[in-house]
Amino acid sequence: MARPSEVPGTMRVSVLNRPGELELQQRPVPQPTPWHVLVAVRSVGVCGSDVHYFERGRIGDFVVRDPLVLGHEVSGLIVAAGDGVDPGRLGSRVAIEPGAACGHCPQCTAGRYNLCPDMQFFATPPVDGALGEYVLVRDDLAVDLPERVSDDAAALLEPLSVGIWANGKADVTVGGSVLIAGAGPIGLVAAQVARARGAVTIVVSDIAPHRLAAARRNGASAALPAAEVPAACRDFDAFIDCSGAPAAITAGIRALRPAGRAVLVGMGPDELVLPFAFVQQREITVTGTFRYANTWPTAIALAASGAVDLDALVTGHFPLAEAESALRSVTQEGTIKPIIEPWR
Repeated sequence: MARPSEVPGTMRVSVLNRPGELELQQRPVPQPTPWHVLVAVRSVGVCGSDVHYFERGRIGDFVVRDPLVLGHEVSGLIVAAGDGVDPGRLGSRVAIEPGAACGHCPQCTAGRYNLCPDMQFFATPPVDGALGEYVLVRDDLAVDLPERVSDDAAALLEPLSVGIWANGKADVTVGGSVLIAGAGPIGLVAAQVARARGAVTIVVSDIAPHRLAAARRNGASAALPAAEVPAACRDFDAFIDCSGAPAAITAGIRALRPAGRAVLVGMGPDELVLPFAFVQQREITVTGTFRYANTWPTAIALAASGAVDLDALVTGHFPLAEAESALRSVTQEGTIKPIIEPWR
């Protein structure tokens, strides 16, 4: 095992004890096990799922029953390595793919490891996330970074992967058109990816003026208040919902051309009424998404090349002791993506 002497024995960790309550605790620094690396965490993006767990203690069937460490959008520095890991990786800047699939179930062997029934995903009960000074991760899930990708951008490769996956499901192509509902971080990266894929018409809708302004800066050819979509939008090749709002989903589906594709990404209600006759008569394809698979090489290439600008999404930095403030800040006007820096 390779472990520099400067790694301490204990670390600070922000723990969700119950909805609305975070506690800063001291925990032992994990010892690297075979084929794992210890990462000193640099940047953690605040995701909507973190906020849901913080406020409500659950997302659908995933319920916080015991203390949980949040955070799954992560970058850092490898500071220790277990047996089987190349010692040359010590000191490498990495982004962490936060889901460890089993690798041998039917979904994994078919390449759909995001649907692995035994997936261990950071900050999804009961698996702890990375909102602490150090985190232990499987060696192959700590992805080396080019210099051009900042620590913050590296953490945001995770939501970028969601945008890549959604665009792939929507089959956004060169010269195509896409309507995106919701101008939060996922909607904004989806717009940037659509632009990188060659779409020429990229319309983003939202109810918040500051998010519509952000959409115009992040790849949208037009940004519309959500209430204007039913009258203004027709015959799109694809619709990507990043809002979870039933009205936005219905309006987006009705804006599709025949044989169009609707991709549902946002966290919405457990059940949804769809315009069935419209879907049937136009042979609309409606599909959901659950995380992503095999997207990280593309995400790194897009970020390193400048085809997407992840740093542009960052609207604030918080030390670990102010993690609760970071989570609450997402409702403030002007906030797009807060970053927590556990090293501070």
